[in-house]
Amino acid sequence: MSAKIIDGKQVAARVREELAGLVAQRIEQGGSQPHLAAVLVGDDPASAVYVRNKERACAKVGMKSTLIKLPRETSQSELLELVASLNADASVNGILVQLPLPPQINEVDVLDSISPLKDVDCFHPENVGLMMQGRPRFLPCTPHGCQELLIDSGTIVAGAHAVVLGRSEIVGKPMAALLVQKGAGANATVTIAHSRTQNLAEITRQADILVAAIGKPEFVTADMVKPGAVVIDVGINRVGDKLVGDVDFEAVSQVASAITPVPGGVGPMTIAMLIKNTLRAAEIQTGTSS
Repeated sequence: MSAKIIDGKQVAARVREELAGLVAQRIEQGGSQPHLAAVLVGDDPASAVYVRNKERACAKVGMKSTLIKLPRETSQSELLELVASLNADASVNGILVQLPLPPQINEVDVLDSISPLKDVDCFHPENVGLMMQGRPRFLPCTPHGCQELLIDSGTIVAGAHAVVLGRSEIVGKPMAALLVQKGAGANATVTIAHSRTQNLAEITRQADILVAAIGKPEFVTADMVKPGAVVIDVGINRVGDKLVGDVDFEAVSQVASAITPVPGGVGPMTIAMLIKNTLRAAEIQTGTSS
């Protein structure tokens, strides 16, 4: 068996096309142009690439984006002051502080300081709480992107056993929360596995849907995957001069029924969902949301 490739680039392009239409319609009706402000502290090359991709995605759908670059030695108080000014700026709808931050800055304090109405990454505890209760203001970008890929690929999620490998605040925990909710691309029975899970391969082999977000290159091998499972690979790891996921793609694609590639799988969807959240933020802030 050779798995169907779930093409995140293709799905993300369709999402962007739809969003471009909605943005154009908003502006034609006299609404403001949605505006995303991204803050980049330091000169981490991977972070710079991510932010540049987000800027390009904004341009493609007709949104405004502003990049604010700060030196690596920026203090926490300076960054918090900047976030406060962006919170107060009515022309800014979404605020993104690119992670990771330099060691002198407490990431939690900074993320908590972003207005919940402008928190387009869905990291603020207020937005996380709303999501957990099934009444989200925003949905977290990477997990939501994974869910959209499952829906688009025709994967039957309701009643399936989904195993999420990883328990981070950014992917693992919110991914499990989305899959267990009532609604499209959800209603799954969910297990979270992680570094302390005993008999890990035994757990992952039970998965009808396996989401790998553990941050270890090619960690998931073919013998860890149930034949016919759908595998969503969230990992992005640089090994030598190439990018690989958390899944051994070549081997696992011979076992799974469908699989996302790296690159070109989840990554483009994360950015598409960020753009979607920025439009929603603009609608919420101007009282035009449905």
